[in-house]
Amino acid sequence: MVSRGVVGAHYGLRDWLAQRVTAVVMAVYVLLLAGALWSGPAMSQDTWRALLSGGFMRFATFLFVIGLCYHAWVGVRDIWMDYVKPTGLRLTLHVFTLLMLVGCGGWATQILWRL
Repeated sequence: MVSRGVVGAHYGLRDWLAQRVTAVVMAVYVLLLAGALWSGPAMSQDTWRALLSGGFMRFATFLFVIGLCYHAWVGVRDIWMDYVKPTGLRLTLHVFTLLMLVGCGGWATQILWRL
């Protein structure tokens, strides 16, 4: 009998569900932002600042950034696991991907809260 290191009936379900949930969150945000842009005045820096300074829109943008980073992590991680066979290289790519996504997410959050 072969012993598997990772077992469980729902091993891929969490990632599959996370991809779908984050995609829905991002789609809703894009529709919300498109509605706000379409119904508002011509966009300028002051208009963007006013749009994103409200509590609801700032929170929605934060959820979008977190959802985007997690969505990208699951997708890119799966690509590395499927196509990069040397374990050391795959681990290095995972670490660099994770550091980049955390850095970009932190940078976006800093920009958002600086408005």
